[in-house]
Amino acid sequence: MEKPLVGGQAVIEGVMMRGFGKVATAVREPNGNINVQVKPVNSIAERFPILKLPFLRGTVNLIESLILGMKSLSFSAQAAGEEDEQLSDNELALTILFAFAMAAVLFIAIPTFGAKFLHSITDDPFYFNLAEGFLRLAIFILYIAAISRMKDIQRVFQYHGAEHKTIFCYEADLPLTVENVKKFPRLHPRCGTAFLLIVMIVSIFVFAFLGWPDLWLRILSRILLLPVVAGISYEIIRFAGRSKNSLVRLATLPGLWLQYLTTREPDDSMIEVAIKSLEAVKD
Repeated sequence: MEKPLVGGQAVIEGVMMRGFGKVATAVREPNGNINVQVKPVNSIAERFPILKLPFLRGTVNLIESLILGMKSLSFSAQAAGEEDEQLSDNELALTILFAFAMAAVLFIAIPTFGAKFLHSITDDPFYFNLAEGFLRLAIFILYIAAISRMKDIQRVFQYHGAEHKTIFCYEADLPLTVENVKKFPRLHPRCGTAFLLIVMIVSIFVFAFLGWPDLWLRILSRILLLPVVAGISYEIIRFAGRSKNSLVRLATLPGLWLQYLTTREPDDSMIEVAIKSLEAVKD
């Protein structure tokens, strides 16, 4: 039997793990203790099984992961002493909407606006869409490279590395100890960074044949087709995470290479936090 999948996310001074119908967030408090919060995951797909079908489950998983991730970030900020209290539901919704709006501007509006300067070279809409896609990809990589240089973000990326190593150890059926976890690589094929890279690449092909209407219609079409792109990307990364095929492994290399920017080698105390989080969802 296949092992149940476990996913995770680095948060402020901690790690969130999701699996076995639960989500657990473990955070290192200023006094050195590890604060663990465990909550059940009530997925909408349990009430509407059709949402578990391939290409639909990816969009559902992405939205739910975003909400759970923001809640875990809020808890970690409070537990780590950086915030006095957690975000309310209304504050959380506004934060997600603001993040989505910023992402739409950075990765949709700017690339599709910038691609119009190709008019001096060609008038073919296909090439405009390709140029937009590659410009979006370049902005994404530059954005990741820029934030990876920030000191506070580098610490989060160390917890990101601890999350990956711990999941690898779990998948290898080894006891979750610091010494065992340290043996594994920090680059994981099912990482969210790899998923976002696949989203960028898939979007190039999905949007390439949409023509070149007015700017507002181009932006709207990209937003409306995001569930399609997310659904395809999710199936690709899910397949790649389980496949042992050498060609599939080769195709996932760019996503692994990008994780050199979004992960760092963790110290033992960070691995302890990641282990606590994974143990909490398994118990």
